[in-house]
Amino acid sequence: MIQFFFESIEPTPIDQAIEHWLKQVIVNEHKKVGDINYILCDDDYLLKINQDYLQHDYYTDIITFDYVKGSTINGDIFVSLSRISDNASTLSKSYDEEFRRVLVHGILHLCGYKDKTEQEASEMRNKEDEYLNLWNTLNNS
Repeated sequence: MIQFFFESIEPTPIDQAIEHWLKQVIVNEHKKVGDINYILCDDDYLLKINQDYLQHDYYTDIITFDYVKGSTINGDIFVSLSRISDNASTLSKSYDEEFRRVLVHGILHLCGYKDKTEQEASEMRNKEDEYLNLWNTLNNS
């Protein structure tokens, strides 16, 4: 089950198509959907998570806590909507596209993809692009 929670921000509706798409990504990666919680928040909330749990003192758009068991995807994915907004502007992307990219980025981490090295980051970006194209296919037909 994929659920969305809101911390330090006003709740906003999440399109059911997002949940369907994320589940499809998991299936396409030959995994099973377990319990996935997206915690949507602001920069300060995510900075505190970054400091308290990862000992990093900087802003980020996403932090993924992996509780995967075998091929069943479980995890908590914290997402800063303020950071997504800033990044979308900086990258000249729409907010919605950047939002979807970050959501799928978290799922890909839970599916085993890393992004620490240049090669890993390139593979991650290619997978994000692949699944953003899937989104477009599913929602523009």
